[in-house]
Amino acid sequence: MKARISELMDGELERGEAAGPLEALRTESGARAAWRSYHLIGDAMRDTQVLSAGFVERVAAKLAAEPTVMAPARLAPAAQQRPRWQFLSAAASLAAVALVGWVAFGPQENAPQVAQTPAQNLAMKAQVAPPAAQVPPPDAAQDYLYAHQGYSPRNSLQGVVPYVRMVSGQDGARKR
Repeated sequence: MKARISELMDGELERGEAAGPLEALRTESGARAAWRSYHLIGDAMRDTQVLSAGFVERVAAKLAAEPTVMAPARLAPAAQQRPRWQFLSAAASLAAVALVGWVAFGPQENAPQVAQTPAQNLAMKAQVAPPAAQVPPPDAAQDYLYAHQGYSPRNSLQGVVPYVRMVSGQDGARKR
């Protein structure tokens, strides 16, 4: 039986095989003594601290002094109202998702309108304004922009670009 207790301690027994040694530990004092000896040997091999004398008895006495609760306490009325708050938070999340979806995919003011007939299509094309003309800035503006590029609010977005020195430009003699 001592070999079976040792195998039980090492975790080498299957669930069905452990019933015999466990029953022996409950009923036989020799089996309990072997169990204590094997644990003492294992603690010595692992260099674990030995508990003070009477430790097991003190823990058993304190456990016996604690009251046994046979049924859980009844839930308080405030705890029963808790699921309602969960529904409200789910509704708020759904409303937030709906708002974001409406803003992202909702009707837009500048969205192109779809004509229903070819005549309406031609009329809509005639109403479309031509694109605005883009006029290049004068040459003096390039020098001004280069000198004041440090004050541009987009410098923080460009990373290393503000620190790159401009090496290209137009020669004033070539323009004449």
